[in-house]
Order: sequence, then C-alpha cells, then structure tokens
Amino acid sequence: MRWDPSHKSDDHEDRRGEQAPSRGSGGGLGGVSLLFNLFARFGWKGLLVGGLILAVVNSADLCSGGGGGSSSSTRSSPSATGASQPGKQRPAEENTLVTFVAFVFDDAQAQWKTLLPGYRNAKLVTFTGATNTGCGYGEAAVGPFYCPMDQKVYIDVGFYRLLRDKLGAPGDFAQAYVIAHEVGHHIQWILGTSDEVNRLRQRLDKVAFNRVSVRMELQADFYAGVWAHYAEKKGLLEMGDLEEAMNAASKIGDDHLQKQAQGRVVPDAFTHGTSAQRMAWFRYGYQTGDWTLGNTFDDAVFARVNPR
Repeated sequence: MRWDPSHKSDDHEDRRGEQAPSRGSGGGLGGVSLLFNLFARFGWKGLLVGGLILAVVNSADLCSGGGGGSSSSTRSSPSATGASQPGKQRPAEENTLVTFVAFVFDDAQAQWKTLLPGYRNAKLVTFTGATNTGCGYGEAAVGPFYCPMDQKVYIDVGFYRLLRDKLGAPGDFAQAYVIAHEVGHHIQWILGTSDEVNRLRQRLDKVAFNRVSVRMELQADFYAGVWAHYAEKKGLLEMGDLEEAMNAASKIGDDHLQKQAQGRVVPDAFTHGTSAQRMAWFRYGYQTGDWTLGNTFDDAVFARVNPR
C-alpha cells in the first residue's frame, strides 16, 4: 500500500511503553481467568480472540504481555504518532508500523467524512500489553477493538505480529483491513446500529444473538471494503493488496479460527462469520463502494451477498 511515512495524526494517542494499569490485585492471569475476564469486559469478541490466542500462543508469553500487575502507576502523557515514550526507545520497525496504522485510520475517517453526513471522528489508541478504556480494562489478548463508550479504536501493536506469524495473514493491507474494520464499528455507532444490536442482546438467547453478532461484524467488513474501493481510486493500492486483505478475512473467519483452536467447528458459536462470508462482504463493499448497500440485517440483502 502506498502511504506517507511522515504522516502525523491529530486523532492518535500513543500509549506504548506505559506501565499496565492496575487490576486491583494479583499478578498474571491464568488461561481460564483470562477468558472469564475477557468475556466479562468485552463480551463474545474478547472470548473469541482470547480463546484463539490461548490456543496458538504460549500462555506464559501472553500473561506477561496482558496480565496486569498489582501495583498502580501514573500514566505518562501521550506521545506524538510514532514517537517513543520518554526514556523508552521504541524499535524503528514498530514506530513505522504505528505511523502506518495512524495513516490508514486517518485516511479511512477522511473518506467517511465525504460519504456520511455528520460523521464524527473516532480516536485511535495504540498500546502495548494493557490499557484503560471506556469499556473497561483493555488487554492485548482482546485484539483490536472499538469501544463505543469513548469512541476509540484500541490496537495493541503486537497483534500484527500475531496476524502475520500465527494466523498466516502478512502484508500491510492485511493490517489496513483490520483498521478499516474497526472504523466500520464506529460507523455503526454513528448510525445507531450498535444501540439496536445491544437492545437485542437483552431479548435474545445466546445462539440467536450470535447470529445478530455475525451480521454486525460482516457489515463492518463491508464498510472496510467500501474504504478499500476509494483507497484504490486514490492510487493507494498496490498489486497484491486486495489479496492480502482477502487472505486476512479468510484467516479470521469463525470456522477457520475454531478449527485451528479446537479442531472442530461449532456454527452456533459463530460471532463474526465464516471465512467465506467475511471475504464475500469485504469484496461486496470493495466492488460497489456504496455504503448504503450493506444492510446485513436485511434478510434479502444478506441472502444475495452471502456465499452459497
């Protein structure tokens, strides 16, 4: 992907290198405790991503990254995009990655401003290990996520190493797809979709709500594809970029993740959609470039786009 390495973002808060905030007691979390806390604080998304990471990453490494400690700390002031924390030298490769993430985030938001009247910017937070969020205690194990309570996208920079090395989805446009997907959740918050889905959460049983969750996630994939449509028009895409995004979508499908983590597929537990569905909805957004066509909650639209 073509991008500006000198990019500076007004909507980026860099918390890398800050000491993890206190959880109140105890040291690193064990596997079961970790999953319980991820589910309690982030719902199905934390449970899914945390479960995958426990299956493919050594648990000791995971706990050292996102466990949190018993001592509290005072947060240092956020640094500029790509800069290191005072007294802490960040690797140049990591700084470049963070600048890239901020560039994609800003480009996606600039595009949505032209498409959606009344668009209000979200904020991007990059961190390492753990950080406080408007949705509670955020850990690396949760993976990238959007918090509607503070309208911020949170990304632990180590996730991209996991995406590349453990999930088999390398490439800068695979990284861009993940960012654009999270911006898609911000679109859902602006449009009121998130509120409607949360109301359904109170009325539906777990299996029924999982089906609603799948449609919400596929819509975010569609919105990511819409951004990719305009990124190509602006000349940002290079040969192989779309293939990287499609590969990433396939590697984070529920069926693929379940098979990798537990050796079997449980459709009733799907919360994000299958690999084929995620690729189909991203492709549909990319091909049409029309965000109004992506109503995944409309059964007719869903049936038309969904892979047979």
